[in-house]
Parts: sequence; structure tokens; C-alpha cells
Amino acid sequence: MTKEQKNEVIEVLKGKFSQYNNFYVTDTESLTVEQVGKLRRACFNKNVEMKVAKNTLIKKALESLDNERYAGMYDSLNRVTALMFSENPKEPALIISSFRKESNGDKPVLKAAFINGDVYSGDKQLVALTKIKTKNELIGEVIGLLQSPAKRVLAGLLQHHEKQAAATAE
Repeated sequence: MTKEQKNEVIEVLKGKFSQYNNFYVTDTESLTVEQVGKLRRACFNKNVEMKVAKNTLIKKALESLDNERYAGMYDSLNRVTALMFSENPKEPALIISSFRKESNGDKPVLKAAFINGDVYSGDKQLVALTKIKTKNELIGEVIGLLQSPAKRVLAGLLQHHEKQAAATAE
């Protein structure tokens, strides 16, 4: 790879890291070409971008953006690395989990995840990451909580109005 090609890859990665607040670092080394293709299709179907790059180039891209912010990710940059970028913080975790179930294996391995500025290190974090609530899920819960008292008030007013209408009709 020429220096120009390396710089091109670094710029592409910088763009992705800037575009997404969430990304996963996975180890896909022991997957077959067929399995990697299947994983890519699963990512594509769920609007998750998957990129494979050299660890040194990934690190250079992260360092040039914000060395301190991404410092917790550097230890995960070893072996073969596939990056998964997503707007939805839990979608890559769901993809990895379902891929493992379908293939009856424990690959790909989650090396680390960067979710809205927080670092989750190690494969043991995968289950917790599948349970993260998305922004839309949290908004839905808040709206549900806010609607609940309003619905009770409206139902009470409606019952009161119906009782009054029934009383005047008699």
C-alpha cells in the first residue's frame, strides 16, 4: 500500500468516525470469506456500515480526530479488525448476536464499542450492548409516561360528562 493510499484510507475512516457517534471494533479473523460476506449483508440490511482496515490506519485516524476521546479504543486494535458504524447504538450488537446464533459459534468477537463517547471493552459487554435503549425508544417511553395521566384525566372527564348527560336525560 502506498503512502497516498494509506492517507486516503485514513481520510475515509476520519469521515466515518466524525459521521457516527457509535462504532464497534470486532475481530473477524477466524471467519470464512462466505461468513464475512454474510455478515456484511446483515450489516447492509440493518443500515450498519462495515469497514475492514489495518489497525495502524484506524489508530492514526482516531488520533488525528481526538486522541484523548478515543484513547480507550486503542487496546482493541489488534489482529484482524472490522469496524461497524451505526446511528443506532445497539444494532451492531444485535447483528453480532444473531450472527453467532445462526452459525452456532462465538465469532465475530467484540473487541470494543464506542457508544456516544463511552467505551465498552471486551466481548463480555455484548449482552449489555444489545439492551441499550435507542433515542427513539427513550422518547417513546417518556411520551407514554406523559400520556398516561392525561388519558386518565380525559377518561374521568368523559365519565363525568356521560353521567351528567344521563342524569339530565332522566
